[in-house]
Amino acid sequence: MSRKKKWYAEGLRFACTQCGACCSGEAGYVWVSADEIRNMARHLGIDTATFRDRFVRRVGSRHSLKEYPDGDCILLDPETRRCLVYAARPVQCQTWPFWDSNLRSPQDWEATCQECPGAGTGRLYSLHEIEVARKRKRV
Repeated sequence: MSRKKKWYAEGLRFACTQCGACCSGEAGYVWVSADEIRNMARHLGIDTATFRDRFVRRVGSRHSLKEYPDGDCILLDPETRRCLVYAARPVQCQTWPFWDSNLRSPQDWEATCQECPGAGTGRLYSLHEIEVARKRKRV
């Protein structure tokens, strides 16, 4: 049985510029696990309970990072536009821009490149690396 070749089979380029564009805009969810919450709290030097109170909201049975009223992630510094926990950011953030919504078609990738200055530039990620990132995000 033959499998359809992915349009990005030759790989895609990406280099995070830490501009904050992927952390802002429309409201949404950044799903976080208990381990991710502990890691982010440790990175900020605060206890897990304090981190949860300040930065996490419950959505049904899951947890997501809070947002500012304008849709920006609560961990995006409003002045510097830098992530406060970049080195300990959640998997969902680590796997940007290799999300299914950005990889559906070349046109979707091009739209991502228009919004994200690091998409389409920098290191070439192989098909295998992209697929690993796509699967990690689903956790």
